[in-house]
Amino acid sequence: MYVSNDPDIQLFNAGQSSKKTVTLTFDDGPARVLPEILEILKAEKVPAVFFWQSRLLYAGRPWKRVLEEGHQIGTHSSKHSNLVKLTPAEQFRDLRTSKLKIESITGHEVKLFRPPYGQYNEHTIAAAKELGLSTILWRISSMDWELKEEPEQIIRNVIENLEDGAIILLHELPQTAEALPGLIAEIRDKGYEFTLL
Repeated sequence: MYVSNDPDIQLFNAGQSSKKTVTLTFDDGPARVLPEILEILKAEKVPAVFFWQSRLLYAGRPWKRVLEEGHQIGTHSSKHSNLVKLTPAEQFRDLRTSKLKIESITGHEVKLFRPPYGQYNEHTIAAAKELGLSTILWRISSMDWELKEEPEQIIRNVIENLEDGAIILLHELPQTAEALPGLIAEIRDKGYEFTLL
């Protein structure tokens, strides 16, 4: 679980609801497995947030479907650099370039940002604020990138840490798509609903 005391960092969804909720977020796309993930989310009627590297976004990727089916798109930087290793000016340039590219292709304003590796400093936050971006981290990590052979462990990692309002970190990976139907079912079994940010 990720813990931050920084008021500019969001670990929980801010929506006020009488129901218990969680938010599914997918990093590092748009990837080849995106259509499969979208099929599952559509079948299950689950909204999600996608944090994309702008270098991977081409007009031919199914971005339109993501928006049409009610999901959100945020930026995950231009090319997944560790932003804290960049100068303040380089960080600002990277976020601005990424935001503008996604907006120019999708025609939708980008308001959400997740720093690669969850790494940030005061310059990252300042750049995001200047660009009108909310910095979103996560409360629960599925560790899915380490579990290529164990999709069932992805489910356990999330279910064992569920709490109201938690933002859940997932990635656009084949093992994540494999685990996703079971993950959604178990989250619902625990009495949670799914929300956007």
